[in-house]
Order: sequence, then C-alpha cells, then structure tokens
Amino acid sequence: MSTAIAAHIDSAGQALSVARDLAQHFATGAAARDRDRKLPYKEIDHLSASGLLAITVPARFGGADLAPSVVAEVVRILATADPNIAQIPHSHFVYLNLLRLAAEPTQQRELFEDVLGGSRIANAQSERGGKTVAEIATTIRPHSGGLRLDGSKFYCTGSLYAHTLAVLTRLDDPEGKTGLPDGEYVAFIPADAAGVRIVDDWNGIGQRTTGSGTITFEGVSVRGDQLVARAKAVGAPSGYGAFAQLLHVAIDAGIARGALSAAVEFARTKSRAWFEAGVDKAIDDPLLIQRFGELAVEVTTAEATLTAAGTAVDATFNTPARGAAQAAAAASIAVATAKIVADRAANDVSSALFEVSGTRSAGADLGLDHFWRNARTHTLHDPVRWKYQHIGRALLHKSAPPTHGVI
Repeated sequence: MSTAIAAHIDSAGQALSVARDLAQHFATGAAARDRDRKLPYKEIDHLSASGLLAITVPARFGGADLAPSVVAEVVRILATADPNIAQIPHSHFVYLNLLRLAAEPTQQRELFEDVLGGSRIANAQSERGGKTVAEIATTIRPHSGGLRLDGSKFYCTGSLYAHTLAVLTRLDDPEGKTGLPDGEYVAFIPADAAGVRIVDDWNGIGQRTTGSGTITFEGVSVRGDQLVARAKAVGAPSGYGAFAQLLHVAIDAGIARGALSAAVEFARTKSRAWFEAGVDKAIDDPLLIQRFGELAVEVTTAEATLTAAGTAVDATFNTPARGAAQAAAAASIAVATAKIVADRAANDVSSALFEVSGTRSAGADLGLDHFWRNARTHTLHDPVRWKYQHIGRALLHKSAPPTHGVI
C-alpha cells in the first residue's frame, strides 16, 4: 500500500478548485471502472496526493481545519464524476472527526500527522450478524498483559486502499483487568497488522469499486493508546452523526448531477428526434425540453438542501456548549431533509437518464447504467422513511432527533 506525499491545502476555495480538477480527471474511465470492477488504486493515490484528505485536520496540528460544508461540497463534486471514489474517503473524514472529538492529544497528533502525509483511514464498523446494524460482536479483551481484537466486519468501505483501519468494537472484560470503562471503542490499527485479513468480496450491483468487503480480526494485538472511547463523540450533542450523514447526502446529490449532465450530453450529441415531435433535433422536442427542466429543478433542489444542511452542521462545530444540543438537533433535521431530497433525486434522475436519452442510451458499452446502479446501491445505506419520522416527531412533539447517526 503506497502512501502519497500530500500537498497542503489552505482554504476552501483551493479545496474546491482541486476537487473540480480531480473530478475532471476521475470522470475519464469511471463507467468502465465500475462496469469491469477495476479498482481505482492510482486514482485514490492521486486523491491522497492532492491534499484533500487532510482538509479537516485541526489547525493546531497543521491542517486547514475546513468546515463540514466544504467537505460535503468536495465529496459532491467528486461524486458527479465517480461516486465510487467519492464514497471511499467517507469514513476517513468521519473518523478524523471522531479523533477531533474524543481522542487524547497524543493520539490526535500521531494520526493527524499521518494524514497530513497522505495516510488514509477506512472503517471496519458494520457486521452482518445481529438483529440490527447497531449490534456489535467484535471484541477487545485482555490477553497476555495486553489486549486482543477478534471479530468480523462487512461493508468496510475503503479498506482495500487504507493504511489505518478504524475498528468499532466493544470491551469484553468482566473482571475489569484492563481498567477501561465498559462500552464501545474504536481501535485505530494498521491495515497490515498481524491477524488482519481483508477480503475483496464486495459484490453489490453498484458502488462496485469502493472496497466494501469483509475484514476478519483474529487475535490482533492492540495497545491501549490505539483505542478511543466512542461515547465521547456519539453520546454528546456534537454533530458527529449529522456530519457523517451529510457526506452521504453529498454523494447522492453528486450522482444526481452527474446523471443529469450525462443525459444532457447524450441528448445533445446522440439522441434522435421522436418522429411525432416534428423537429430535426431531439433537443428541440418541447416535451423533452419540459422533462429536462423538471429534472434540473430536482437536482438543483437537492444541491440547495445539501448546502443548507452543511451550514447547519457547520454550526455544531462552532456553537458553545450551552447551545450544543439545540444546534445538533437542528443539524440532524436539516440533514434528514437533505437526505430525503437527494435520495429521490439520485434515483429519479439516474433512471430518467434513459427516458430522456432514448433507446441508444441503453447500450451496455456506454455504461450509463452506473449512475442508476450506484444511486440505487448507495441510497440503501439508511432508510429515508425514518428521516420522515424524525422530522415529523420534531415538528409535532418537539422531540429531539437522534444525533448519533449511521455511517
């Protein structure tokens, strides 16, 4: 696993400019990579080298300390070109936020410095077993004077490209030998540590190159200074969950924009006019013009709600403690709203791409289906029906929405 020497980004404007340049580069071959499941190792190295993966490192550790709204816009821009690449650093940014909120200064310094140098973090969080996604069977327990990690994870997005794995685990220490408080921890361990086995078995219909397969941990040695108690981030109104969800929304909004752009290009250059329209060019068909207008409104609305949600999440990073709960609740509602809108836009527009482009667009060699497959797969991440519930309960009962989020 190579570590790219990362450039330094100082401002939001620079970050967005770099993201646009990379997106233009990543768009070339994106459909073919997705169709053939060609893993984007070179592209991810370019992403690391660009400095974008370090933009949330706090200023006191030498980073740009850019706001959540900027990170979301970077992710959205990348997703317009290749949603696979845009999703790969999702958990990287989420776990950097966990470090910011919950880690000890020495832990922060070590990992933030690694990231400034180009290192990448990936999640090992979800498990296939258990009644719900929230149940964790992976454990750390005392062993030979230290700690050992055992378990199995799936949906480990980005793990094939990672230098460090953030492993969600629970403490199994009924006799209190470790001296650690009971609860869930995130273990930050090298991806190539002894006892770690990363299996490239992700077979989803979309997001095919995200490296979201299985990782097994068998007797992995873990030091106490590699553990971060998760409760410090998820048990407080910190905006942790809203930030994680915001980046998912950005991916969906990016897919919608990418699909619309592809449809526009196809209609302009390849579509034939429908004979009943009485026009020479497809783009002069008034019904087609109407439909493109509708799709444009849907995409623009998704982007606008993403922007609003980003502003709300920004506030959770800047609000004094006395207003933290209110800010976190507002951010969760704003992100839930944006999730609903972006989910609909990503699926609707990626499907309508074929409707407005015509029969020719269904050619497998074109790979235009990757927008729909990626939208359909990524939006399954967490159900929007529960977003409506949180919004409705907050409105009618003044109930605070959950702030832990699902990443």
